[in-house]
Amino acid sequence: MALKSPAKNLTHKQYPLLSQLDDDFQRIEQEINKNLQSSVPLIAQVSRYIIRSGGKRLRPLLMVLAARLLHYHGDDKYALSIVFEYLHAATLLHDDVVDNAELRRGQPSANTVWGNAAVVLVGDFLLATSFLLSVLSGNLKILRVLSETTTTMAEGEVLQLINSDNLEVTEEDYLEVISRKTAILISAACQVGAILGNAAEDQEDAVRSFGLNLGMAFQLRDDVLDYSGTEEEVGKPVGKDLQEGKITLPLIHTLASSSNEDRQRLIELITADEIEPQTFREVQTIIQRYLGLDYTNQLANRYIATAKDKLATFPPSPARDSLLEIADYVVTRRV
Repeated sequence: MALKSPAKNLTHKQYPLLSQLDDDFQRIEQEINKNLQSSVPLIAQVSRYIIRSGGKRLRPLLMVLAARLLHYHGDDKYALSIVFEYLHAATLLHDDVVDNAELRRGQPSANTVWGNAAVVLVGDFLLATSFLLSVLSGNLKILRVLSETTTTMAEGEVLQLINSDNLEVTEEDYLEVISRKTAILISAACQVGAILGNAAEDQEDAVRSFGLNLGMAFQLRDDVLDYSGTEEEVGKPVGKDLQEGKITLPLIHTLASSSNEDRQRLIELITADEIEPQTFREVQTIIQRYLGLDYTNQLANRYIATAKDKLATFPPSPARDSLLEIADYVVTRRV
């Protein structure tokens, strides 16, 4: 089965500075492959399947760049950076089981191929491997950041489950979920890079905050693409969130701002037993009428502006330029 190159997803022609990071991508891939070993063949097989299925390697790259921003140039940063790819992969495996997903990045999801039990256990293996690699760093502060991050992510998953199919969920509630579930891991990747670089407290906080705001924008852009992208672009069926009962910001905004007539029609559509293609198209039409996608994009752009501001205290450097380009990529991507 042919798999997409992760570097191709991120080093888009519109972001020429990122094309200079090919060596970083290659070093990250080498470390990922080196650590995907197990005496149990199924573990290695499922791990490789999810990790090599076209991910952008955004999180490990951010860690490497954050370390470089603080003038850390040790090669051990690559080995540590893959902790964030393994943690991300573990959450993807668990998410697909919870969501009964059939596709992941345009391919059959791992649980469709191997079943739920095997996928949950391999997700646990990746989680355990992440902590082993972080322990090997010998840095207790890094281990604490990762421990707090995974705890927060688990809370975010539960909050999302609680809010599933809840038509009364507020924007504030939703932003709390994505902060805990998605943004926190991107924030941690940046923070750990800063810790490697022995950053001063204010520098570490600025880099951590950059990552958190970037992560919020990343998820909000995902929400937009779920209502406006194509399956080929997004790598999953468009409207997947709605099918799974996930009430994301475009829908939250529309439910809060629509007329009584449109709100009732929207509720009727999204609570139907089956979300047929024509049903989804009507939902899209109502969301567009009340500018739900525009609103979500605007909020994502505000998060990105805040993220960029956090880097203003650092002097110009290739690492800072690359981080700023990634920020631009996050809110314009189609994948």
